[in-house]
Amino acid sequence: MATPRDISLEQRSTGITLQADIPICQSDLPLDWYQDEFKPYAEEYIALPDRTPESVIPWMDQYIKPAQNHFGDSLLLLAHYYMGGEIVKLVELYGGKVADSYTLALQASQNPEKKVIVESAVHFMAETIAMLANDDQQVWITNPKAGCTMEMMAKDWMVLPVAEELIKKYGDDLLIIAYMNTSGRIKAIAGQTGGAVCTSSNAPLVVDWARKQGKKILFVPDLHLGRNTASKVGMDPSLVCTLGDPLTYGVTWQVDDIENLDDAEMICWGGYCGVHTIFTPTQVKWWKKKNWQVLIHPEAPLEAVVEADGSGSTAYLWNKVMDAPAGSKFAIGTEGHFVRNLKEQAALIGVDVMHLAEVDDADPTTAGCGCATMSRNDPPHLAGLLDLLRKDEAPDINLVIAGDVVDEQTAKRDRLSVEERTVLVTNAKLALERMIDITEAAK
Repeated sequence: MATPRDISLEQRSTGITLQADIPICQSDLPLDWYQDEFKPYAEEYIALPDRTPESVIPWMDQYIKPAQNHFGDSLLLLAHYYMGGEIVKLVELYGGKVADSYTLALQASQNPEKKVIVESAVHFMAETIAMLANDDQQVWITNPKAGCTMEMMAKDWMVLPVAEELIKKYGDDLLIIAYMNTSGRIKAIAGQTGGAVCTSSNAPLVVDWARKQGKKILFVPDLHLGRNTASKVGMDPSLVCTLGDPLTYGVTWQVDDIENLDDAEMICWGGYCGVHTIFTPTQVKWWKKKNWQVLIHPEAPLEAVVEADGSGSTAYLWNKVMDAPAGSKFAIGTEGHFVRNLKEQAALIGVDVMHLAEVDDADPTTAGCGCATMSRNDPPHLAGLLDLLRKDEAPDINLVIAGDVVDEQTAKRDRLSVEERTVLVTNAKLALERMIDITEAAK
């Protein structure tokens, strides 16, 4: 298996463009999924004759352009690669940036002149941006109910009892590595233990840093990224132990019941991303027999990753394909919206792209599976929030502050007190800054 350690995260345009007569929205949300303040925008959008740029762009212009004129250079629009094609395209159309979670996290701190930051992605990403923002910067999310299923499997009330037991048992010999796909409350726990945050691009660097200190690692929340990272850094598989699936077993584990705990170098929480668990070694081999290169995201199961030609973050996958010579053929194992956008753009340079799960006899319900929670951010949310911000009428629930926890179904928010938030931000920033220092030092 090729294991490229490409952590180059140079910001560059995806190059995705809107094409005439091609629908830019794969589906519409039910009206009752919109906050009351957004329903008038959703009703107008739903009433449009179609979802082509000829209909959607003029409708959005009437709201977004006045907001851009109002805020000027202080406004920054952001989206993640996994967003549905329409938001990726629209955010770039209106001058915004599309990136992976590491690059997004740095946008506030690297652009201090941007005072109003509007993110079309999931809540933990917006919260991470807010944790690293300056006091005069505000971070807004277009849909506060856009959560992450993996993050939902590792809420603070689930992780903290296990972490406390491990800390009691191993003391300073234990540190926690929190994947970026966690809330600020989990990142703060990592910071408290002398640990760090990681992303899919820099996880090997962060785990290697922890190992050099001789620390036992609790890796939260992604079981598969933990196992893949352990493999990349050469950790003996017998020294990696895993906790059960939070959705199957609940969170009733007793630390003393974990097999081989004392000998383990890494303990992996049992969370996972459903989008990535569909990938199998059989799929990888099927494409390789056709002489296609297979690249896969490390949130996929280890057994599939070790068969692939390479693995890495969304930035790695995108850049690897877009830098390939004409005639190259890639099967990509990651989120479906990302692969569709990459396929469209790669075709312009003569490179073929397919989704890894699109093999003979593939289950049509899983092949090309996209992140449904990301897709809760749509054109009415983007246009509506910008217009409401311009009018100083944006709902407070859309403002993201470090420590916020939002229920993904009801949008009910739990916000910390100022004192609690101060402690959280201090500890979470320690974990984030350790990640940044480790990553930047390796460049």
